[in-house]
Amino acid sequence: MTVKSSSSGGQTVIEKIFSSRGGRPVYAGDMIVARVDLVMATDGSGPLMLEYFRKMNGKSVFDPQKIIMVLDHYVPCPNDKVSGLQDSMRSFVSAGLGVLVDMGEGICHQILPEGGYIHPGELIVGGDSHSTAYGALNAAGIGVGSSDLASAAISGALWFKVPRTIRVEFRGRLGKGVFPKDLALYTVREIGGSGAAYKAVEFGGDGVAGLQMTGRFTICNLMAETGAKCAIMPADSLTMDYLDGDYSDRCVTPDPDARYEKTIEIDLASVEPMISLPHRADNAVPVKEAAGVPVQMGLIGTCTNGRLEDFKEALDAMGDGRVRPGFQLLVVPASRKIYAEMAG
Repeated sequence: MTVKSSSSGGQTVIEKIFSSRGGRPVYAGDMIVARVDLVMATDGSGPLMLEYFRKMNGKSVFDPQKIIMVLDHYVPCPNDKVSGLQDSMRSFVSAGLGVLVDMGEGICHQILPEGGYIHPGELIVGGDSHSTAYGALNAAGIGVGSSDLASAAISGALWFKVPRTIRVEFRGRLGKGVFPKDLALYTVREIGGSGAAYKAVEFGGDGVAGLQMTGRFTICNLMAETGAKCAIMPADSLTMDYLDGDYSDRCVTPDPDARYEKTIEIDLASVEPMISLPHRADNAVPVKEAAGVPVQMGLIGTCTNGRLEDFKEALDAMGDGRVRPGFQLLVVPASRKIYAEMAG
């Protein structure tokens, strides 16, 4: 049976990526079986993936070097049951079916870009909703369930419904004391907690050039809080510097006549320091509106803001101040490499 495309004309970035991985032009709403470039599972999704792998009579994978098993959700291991589940992932890799990132090496969404696993124009499926982070490198990172992970690992492909796209235009530059995390929270509020459910968020505008790569990762990562299927930044010289190579031939740009569900324009100069109030990320307000609220614990780090630049910004904000007695501050570098850089 031949399935015809439901549209024609200009394409968004995600429509182009799916077209290249599916072998035919596709548009929002089309169904397609697309080739995947990478499969990532964590110890939160990997053990169930292996159960499905066995139920599907899986004997091999499409490429062992493209199956990344990351132990990062249960570190340190809380009990013997979880230890057994983690060992099942180690056994899978020992059988020559994947690459292991053992506990203590870092968080999946930092490890994959840091380790050179992600490149522009690629389609990555991950067993974690914040796989949207890979869009900082002009790739499509899509979170999927464990059964889909198993299917993709075996066949190297997966079926998708091509999502509609929300275009977000950043204009200008962020003001002093305002950081990409503030912009990310502001954008989540503008889109809404489920405003991008099963949709792609495509970023553009002159304001992107003023965002360092760490900030682009933060913004793409947090788009998971809008329900986004994926979130994709344009590629530029900063992207190539991060990748330490010229991948300009793989970069994907939208057509001038691409069709979007809607376009949101954000003047970066108007963004203030932001904070999300309980109990949703899209319940974001300027920090000044929460002034005076007592806080007992703080966390700096993890996959959204656990990079060296984040810790430097926190230290600059604290100045010569010390952590107040009775206040618990947790600091979690996103990878062993970043921890070493901090210690150095």
